[in-house]
Amino acid sequence: MNPIRELTKYGQSVYLDEISRSMLENGHLEGLIKDNGIRGVTSNPAIFEKAIAQSNDYDEAIKELALEGKTADEIYETLVVEDIQKTADFFRELYDQSQAKYGYVSLEVSPLLANDAEGTIAEARHLWQRLARPNVFIKVPSTKAGLIAIEKLISEGINVNVTLIFGLERYREVARAYTNGLQKRLEQGESIENVASVASFFLSRIDVELDPVFAEKAPELQGKAAVANSKAAYQIYKKVFASDFARLEQNSARPQRLLWASTGTKNPDYPDLLYVETVIGENTVNTMPAKTLDAFLDHGKAANTIEDNMAETNKILKQIADLGIDMNDVAQKLEDEGVAKFVKPFDSLMATIESARKAANDS
Repeated sequence: MNPIRELTKYGQSVYLDEISRSMLENGHLEGLIKDNGIRGVTSNPAIFEKAIAQSNDYDEAIKELALEGKTADEIYETLVVEDIQKTADFFRELYDQSQAKYGYVSLEVSPLLANDAEGTIAEARHLWQRLARPNVFIKVPSTKAGLIAIEKLISEGINVNVTLIFGLERYREVARAYTNGLQKRLEQGESIENVASVASFFLSRIDVELDPVFAEKAPELQGKAAVANSKAAYQIYKKVFASDFARLEQNSARPQRLLWASTGTKNPDYPDLLYVETVIGENTVNTMPAKTLDAFLDHGKAANTIEDNMAETNKILKQIADLGIDMNDVAQKLEDEGVAKFVKPFDSLMATIESARKAANDS
């Protein structure tokens, strides 16, 4: 059996962590959905920078919009909204057939708003209305400002993909923001039945950050922190969305699924599916870059692994703490860096669009 379809036996969905106009037009995405069973797509500013600025796929569209008098911001929004809408439409049949469980596509608010709660809320509302698709997530970072926005957006019935989660304490806050948002919506007399959210918990960047420290102090821990952290997050997920969630569930609320992100292996010495095969479990999602997706299709093995070796997981996390490493501090550092890593390609993309806009008007 196709290994991606095999994953569904264990309750995990696969999303593609990539989007481009060419894959929407050449049948590639449609093939991944129909032939291989992927259930969603995620995007971010770096992905759109690669798709738009590093290809010629959008040149004519940018020129046309520029000649209509659109600003660079308006051109960017038009391009990405069109791509997300088309992608969501490819998944609409799956979304409907699964009663709104599968088939979601994510679009991120501007990374420049990461520490601006009101700005994030306003842009998320605007994008939600402009996309006009029920099977989209508005992507919001899990910063302190983001947490405020997430609760408010969920209370308004706007689907949210919470991104840039690295730590367990922050994950608890994210889950709380989701449940609080649902509770407020319920108190307002609104339905919570089809309000959806995922919590994007990042893996590989944790090992990239900690492996140099372990190389000197505890070589046996190299390549193990990210998976251990994720397994611990899943235990939190089970607790929050069990007894604590019962009343909301009685009103048809959906658990906020954990989505494993940053799952491409960055260290060539590690197995290419390290952050895939070790975190398979019920009600989870793995969003894979194209290279990792191809590898899983080629030689991936599906099994319920998310709760394997929990004694070893707890031992690893204790060893990390015993080394004097505060994982909350690590998570905050990676969150700050994560925001910066999205701002840079976003600024680069906007500069590219502005340059093309001026060229079109000068020609």
